[in-house]
Amino acid sequence: MFQLGKTIISEEIIEKDFVCNLSACKGACCIDGDAGAPLEKEEAKILEDIYPKVKPLLRKEGIKAIEAQGTSIVTDFGDIETPLIDGADCAYVIFDEKNTALCAIEEAYNQGEIDWKKPVSCHLYPIRIKDYTEFSAVNYDKWEICDDACTLGKELQVPIYKFVKEALIRKFGEDWYAELEKVAEKMNQ
Repeated sequence: MFQLGKTIISEEIIEKDFVCNLSACKGACCIDGDAGAPLEKEEAKILEDIYPKVKPLLRKEGIKAIEAQGTSIVTDFGDIETPLIDGADCAYVIFDEKNTALCAIEEAYNQGEIDWKKPVSCHLYPIRIKDYTEFSAVNYDKWEICDDACTLGKELQVPIYKFVKEALIRKFGEDWYAELEKVAEKMNQ
């Protein structure tokens, strides 16, 4: 672990390689698991505001889940997440012709309907951020459904922090990312 400003960072995000391999996993991270995507407080408000523009892209099951639970939910632990369809798929999941899970929010963004790409937790994956009072922990979330992404990342020699560069800059800023690159350079000498 090392510290950059108010973040404590796992060295694994520099040491491990990762490139999403959607053709292999079919977007399993959006349909497996037992919780929705973590949301920041302001993101819950954004979801509420953009829902009318995302709704036309959603599956009927997603619309039903959102209209029953809301555009976001608060867990028993006080965390904010995207709602799920029957405790499984994220309510915002849609499928392409190859049955690959995609994000309706990101699709609306790609079509120019909205100017918000998707929740930052999704954009950052496989990195997970845990906020504490004095700092944020930046960790690699190893999940076996991403084994193909690890293999592809190793093959292409793309470390996690480079794969999620845009998302890290979105979360922490350009200066923070530049400092992270300096640390990575020193570690790789």
